[in-house]
Amino acid sequence: MTQPYPQLHLDNQLCFNLYSLSRLVTQQYTPLLKKLDITYPQYLVFMVLWENLEQGNQPLPVKVLSQKLLLDTGTLTPLLKRLEGKGLISRTRSDEDERIVLVALTESGIELREQAKDIPLQLFCSSGLDMEEVVQLREQLQELLTRINPSE
Repeated sequence: MTQPYPQLHLDNQLCFNLYSLSRLVTQQYTPLLKKLDITYPQYLVFMVLWENLEQGNQPLPVKVLSQKLLLDTGTLTPLLKRLEGKGLISRTRSDEDERIVLVALTESGIELREQAKDIPLQLFCSSGLDMEEVVQLREQLQELLTRINPSE
């Protein structure tokens, strides 16, 4: 018999639970986002842009989007090109520094916000958690993310 290493058992891994949960939650978004003709990563981009719009800060540099979403620009750029192709965002070069690409919502991208406004509530209702549990879990996950990625 081989010596046991319980630290290598799948059921003992926090990372596997986080990974599995992330996949399952993302799958729950899929039918809701399909109605909007966007993917989950595109939805994340829109959430940043919609929040930015509420703060009156449009357009937003790709670098800022990349930092907020923890995505490299190589992943983000093709996603933004697809959204631009759908007429939901525009990408322009900064007048001050042409290396900086600025992303802004188009009218269609702004209108999409209204269609998406109930998605968080629908996901919350399907979770079976009460609001206090959701807030506590979100805070715990944010704390873990901050500890793992201290640059945030």
